[in-house]
Amino acid sequence: MAQTLIERRDFLKRTAVAGAGLLILKSGTLSGQAASNKLNIAVIGVAGRGAGDIDGVKHENIVALCDVDANNLAAAAKRFPEAKTYSDWRLCLEQKDIDAVVCATTDHTHAFINTWAMNRGKHVYCEKPLANGVHEARVVRETYLKNQGKLATQMGTQIHATDNYRRVVELIRDGVIGKVDDVRIWCSREPKGGTYLPAAGQPPAHLNWDLWLGPSPEHPYNPEYFGGCLAWNLYWDFGSGQIGDMGSHMLDLPYWALNLRFPTSCEAQGTPLSTDTCPQWLEAKWEHPATAERGPVTVYWYDGGKKPGMPTKVFNRDELFKGVLFKGDQGWLLADYDFRIVMLRGDMTHYQRPETKDIIPPSVGHHQEWLNACRDPKLPTLCNFDYSGALIEHNLLAMVAYRTGKRLEWDAANLKATNCPEADAFVKKTYRQGWTLNG
Repeated sequence: MAQTLIERRDFLKRTAVAGAGLLILKSGTLSGQAASNKLNIAVIGVAGRGAGDIDGVKHENIVALCDVDANNLAAAAKRFPEAKTYSDWRLCLEQKDIDAVVCATTDHTHAFINTWAMNRGKHVYCEKPLANGVHEARVVRETYLKNQGKLATQMGTQIHATDNYRRVVELIRDGVIGKVDDVRIWCSREPKGGTYLPAAGQPPAHLNWDLWLGPSPEHPYNPEYFGGCLAWNLYWDFGSGQIGDMGSHMLDLPYWALNLRFPTSCEAQGTPLSTDTCPQWLEAKWEHPATAERGPVTVYWYDGGKKPGMPTKVFNRDELFKGVLFKGDQGWLLADYDFRIVMLRGDMTHYQRPETKDIIPPSVGHHQEWLNACRDPKLPTLCNFDYSGALIEHNLLAMVAYRTGKRLEWDAANLKATNCPEADAFVKKTYRQGWTLNG
């Protein structure tokens, strides 16, 4: 198959190219926007991703800081000495002058903080994933929908704000590879398995272990749970494995480009089922019904070293650690965070892109987009909790299918697998006494 490199400026000018087409493009940069007035912001979870989120909103008024680790809290307080400090996020949310909340805690507390904050009239920016289960994601989404037009929300999938993702969405929607019916996504991280960790002495004085556990069942302290999301998110009570973590970024691209919502079925397989840890590898499949804009679409996910069997080698990119491969009736589009490649089956006579400026304008920045909407909730946020709640619900349904070992016929309206009543136990979690999801 002949391959021709096409620069973007030439690609936009041409409506037909003889032979198979190959397009490789790099993403652009983000631009900022100055605030006209300052918001009062609480940051819950101030280290790790929380530190990055602080940098995204530090030009506002940081009036509250919250963390279960007193050392992390003290370090953040040095930067913002006027901010009140808390170890318990529930107390933090009662501070009266807070306009908006940034949530960057461990995954198993995300849904709680999101709903509690919105129930108190606060705008919310939450790191991915929005929730740690299907029912949790639905509660967060429905709470937002009750407040839509009044509150601004954004899930922290920062890659959504890149120029490259925008160009991929445009190309797919413009029909560069024709009608898409198949998308394959993979991430080659290979986390460890095992069991919940044994007791390892008393927690250090600076750590409130009980608040770190939050709504999850009781577990003894062990320092190996710490060290970033790859340390704790492989455990069912604290995270949702790679599909909760990297899946939030990678599945976001086809979800956006194809206007996907709720699937009609889901099935998954992986390493032998553990009561303690998520699978070390997972393969999942969702079927999406046709809409007025497109035909039916099947979405596949692979992690833990598994990869799709077609046709990454065509692109000389078989070594890719992660990627998204769209298959259309006119060709393929392969993408990652910072590139996209189009490979056509024949010529480009089917493709008639208008010579106009880019359809999706450059992002002002993922945090800034949210901050602008906090000032005017009628402004859009592309990863609001309606969009991202549906995305996370979709992704984590794969974990339900994996744990049941069955292909689920999915009734999204009622949050039920119509053919598998035992799925209910994995759709909706139970929580430690004293913890309320929608408080």
